[in-house]
Amino acid sequence: MNGIDWKRKLTSRKFWMAFTAMVSGLILAFGGDAKTAETVCGCIMSVASVVAYLIAEGLTDAAGARPEDERDGIAEHPPDEELHDIDIM
Repeated sequence: MNGIDWKRKLTSRKFWMAFTAMVSGLILAFGGDAKTAETVCGCIMSVASVVAYLIAEGLTDAAGARPEDERDGIAEHPPDEELHDIDIM
């Protein structure tokens, strides 16, 4: 069994929804009121959005920094001659 892919987990909406549901349930189970649970879960989702954005941007930047031959062989801009071979009629 391999280790947990934390980058993927921390960018998963399902993970954050499950986590906030668990926290909300625990707050209510230990005597907290619904307003407190709502506020805490809102804060968690706000932080999760920022974390997911930062990780996704970091991964995107890292992928863009690699040489072209390491990016699945896909060129960012196709050669011009390929664009002129298309017949419209």
